[in-house]
Amino acid sequence: MEAKRILSTKKLLPNQKQFLLNAGISVIEADFITVQYTPFQFKAICQNLIFTSQNAVISFLKQDESRKYINHPVFCVGNKTKETAENAGYTVAAVADYGEELAHIIVNGYADRSFTFFSGSLRRDILPEALANAGITFNEIEVYQTILSPHKINTPLDGILFYSPSGIESYLRENSISDEVCFCIGNTTAEALKGVAGNIVVATKPSVENVIVQCVNYYKNM
Repeated sequence: MEAKRILSTKKLLPNQKQFLLNAGISVIEADFITVQYTPFQFKAICQNLIFTSQNAVISFLKQDESRKYINHPVFCVGNKTKETAENAGYTVAAVADYGEELAHIIVNGYADRSFTFFSGSLRRDILPEALANAGITFNEIEVYQTILSPHKINTPLDGILFYSPSGIESYLRENSISDEVCFCIGNTTAEALKGVAGNIVVATKPSVENVIVQCVNYYKNM
């Protein structure tokens, strides 16, 4: 049987790529988005800190002044985000897989607190809108930019690994999707493929590793 050929829309770690290769899957990889960390002013930082991506934490930590807020509780989306904050010595008060879930946790358990949301340039509106609608005091500081980096892929593909709606947008700038199986990191990413792709597999956990597992299991069970 001919090896399946998949594209990862971000470059994988060596062990992640090897897992696919060990399953007899041929891998092409390229970064379809790049992140630019932006300097920012630490003004009016509230008692609680919100990060919805690992990139936001990394940008925050790049500023020496971040150490002043080591005792401020952190609320975050994703285990990678949580690990990055905790490894730097911060205490994570709550973590969720999606922004909607984190908004629910804050609105129902911490509505009397104030928050600073450290965001990216392409952040979704769901979390800040939920906080505003609940009358929760918060402000927002943009700490990184997500830049689309399209690549033209000329090789026929069986599957594509997507990790964000912006990755999908970047891919579609130079390519189209026909019968390729699209493996998505979560529901938000899968939503961005509605009307574009017919065969979508969503990871059971929002992690790169689980996207890869879903890909391997899909082709193993064919």
